[in-house]
Amino acid sequence: MRVLIHAPEARRWQEALTHELRPVLPGIEIVTTQEAGECPADILVVWKPPASLLACQQSSLKAIFNAGAGVDALLSLPELPEVPIVRLRDAGMGTLMADYALYGILHFYRDMDRYRRQQMDHQWQEQPLADRSAWRVGIVGLGTLGQACARRIRAQGFEVQGWSRSAKQVDGIDTHHGDDGLTALLKTSQVLVSLLPNTPETRGLLNDQRLGQLPQGAVVINAGRGTTLDPDALLTLIENGHLRGALLDVFPEEPLPTQHPLWQDPRVIITPHIAAPTDVSEGARQFAADIMALMRGEPIDTVDPATGY
Repeated sequence: MRVLIHAPEARRWQEALTHELRPVLPGIEIVTTQEAGECPADILVVWKPPASLLACQQSSLKAIFNAGAGVDALLSLPELPEVPIVRLRDAGMGTLMADYALYGILHFYRDMDRYRRQQMDHQWQEQPLADRSAWRVGIVGLGTLGQACARRIRAQGFEVQGWSRSAKQVDGIDTHHGDDGLTALLKTSQVLVSLLPNTPETRGLLNDQRLGQLPQGAVVINAGRGTTLDPDALLTLIENGHLRGALLDVFPEEPLPTQHPLWQDPRVIITPHIAAPTDVSEGARQFAADIMALMRGEPIDTVDPATGY
């Protein structure tokens, strides 16, 4: 059985998967494309693979494991074989994503943006501290990472509500779904945290009309996919004073072009797609368990190409 890896940190994936699988599958071959080139495999572990790697696969291919949470780049390839696709469901990313979202919330809640501007003006002025109950947080995208963020933020005393395309129940969280549910969430969220995947239904979802439904002085945090939010509409709403600021980790084009005015706006914090990096060791444990289940003929969680997740 051959596992072929094409991903950033491919050597680390190789070492971690070897550690997990070799004791139970002594004859397994785990190689990287740097070693073996683009060749047929039984299992592919990939992140944004070249079309040529998929095109050379044969009927022996049993599944493709996506070394990240987002599968949009993979699903967009016409050469994609019709085999099960498995994506990382958490692999340590939930904790890191919750860290990122909570940092953004606290940055604005504790007026660090205002204190930074005061520092530039040599101004010593205490800002009145709002009650946390007035800072309702709305999370759009209630998958594994969204639910991890919701629980962590709620534990910090903020009221949390969430939205998903279809109805979901999350303990302790007010949930919404559908168009009406999204409107209800936007109109009552002082902070909007977007963890939406990139799907046909979510592309451009957070446009000027929907972002304009947020309350005056609201804050936007986007750590899901850049294609879901219109950065120009966001900037316009910040410039005209409707929105207070934003923390942005993802963009429709990455890297964000150097000439884009978002770089220069002091009310916006930009990070280079680092909100929730993959923990390779944890990801390898998850993939190894799924590979073993697949070999035993047991059901595993796979991506639905129709929905994109």
